[in-house]
Amino acid sequence: MRNKLILLSLAVFSVTACTKKEEKPPQGPKVVATVAVENRNVVGYSTFPASIEGRVNNEVRAKMQGYITQVLVDEGQYVSKGQPLFRLETNSLSQSANAAKAGVGAARSNVAASDANVKAAQSAVNAAKVEVDKLRPLVEKNIISNVQLQTAQANLARAQAQVSQAIAARQQASAGVAQAQANFQGVQENINYAVIRAPISGVVGKINFRNGSLVGPGDPMAITTVSDTSELYAYFSMNEKEYLDFLKNSPGATMPEKIRNMPPVELVLANKEIYGQKGTIKAVTGQIDPTTGSIQFRVSFPNPDKLLSNGNSGTIRIPIAYDNALVVPESATYEQQGLVYIYKVEQDTAKSNVISVVDRVNNMVIIKEGAAKGEIVVAEGVGSLRTGTPVKSQPKKFDDIIDAIKPIF
Repeated sequence: MRNKLILLSLAVFSVTACTKKEEKPPQGPKVVATVAVENRNVVGYSTFPASIEGRVNNEVRAKMQGYITQVLVDEGQYVSKGQPLFRLETNSLSQSANAAKAGVGAARSNVAASDANVKAAQSAVNAAKVEVDKLRPLVEKNIISNVQLQTAQANLARAQAQVSQAIAARQQASAGVAQAQANFQGVQENINYAVIRAPISGVVGKINFRNGSLVGPGDPMAITTVSDTSELYAYFSMNEKEYLDFLKNSPGATMPEKIRNMPPVELVLANKEIYGQKGTIKAVTGQIDPTTGSIQFRVSFPNPDKLLSNGNSGTIRIPIAYDNALVVPESATYEQQGLVYIYKVEQDTAKSNVISVVDRVNNMVIIKEGAAKGEIVVAEGVGSLRTGTPVKSQPKKFDDIIDAIKPIF
């Protein structure tokens, strides 16, 4: 019995000791960084992927078929309108030009011979006419017979016919000169076409054909492209919803007015840098593309330093001004089941509250509903809180909080 009492006492002592060991001292309220909800003027951006093209892009093609003998420019080189870019082989053309030139000379010789024939025939007419005029009064006075006069008149008629034939031959020779000159000019034009020139002033693109390549006007691929990059066009698209929102929110009664009232836009380049020149929205296509469900916008950007080129890509940023907007730091929000929440601090207690988000700009969330200016919210560590958690507020500067937020990507 005594041993049992001793064992029972040891067991009670052990349980009491374990119970005391597991008991934890009561914890105080959780210290949290807090800020006040503020009103700020904020500029947000709508972004759209964009492709960039030169203001004018002209394909360079041969106007005649021939082999390239010289490439006079290089890719990326700036050229002036009319500057020679390529030369084609012209040996056969030169021979044709010489033959055509000889044809012009021969035709002109024929004209000269025809002129001489006309003059000779006209002289014969004059002589025959003199003879007729001399014989007529003699016949009238019966000094000579009428047969001599009729013979003279027949000679006059024959001479006049020869004049007509000579004049027709001269006209034919003159036509031959015109035809020969046309042939010569045609050959000369082909020789001129053998020098392929820049259609506009701009930058030479990729050269698809080099020395020895046979090119012609019917080639499916152009020899190269010359792009006028003094001004560039950036094309971007909006889907139907975005386009309807644009029509609804942009000031102006008509599309031209809405475009004129659009603020200058920015271009974010592929390296994430912002292009130094602002762009202006110039045009919108007239209808939504049924295959993509989108509508295209065209933005004009000046390119004084030729930094942009045909084929660049980037992102268009359209500014959206939020005046006197309610804002909280991005880190003060969390999402759950599609809703966005913040924790307000009320009587040293964190209480979750649903907010309506308008936009997210520069590590700030713009609030439409769910908070009021001056209310205290938890700025950091919201993932470790629950509604009703006791907290001790540690006020922080609003800008310090948003400046400390680092992007995940």
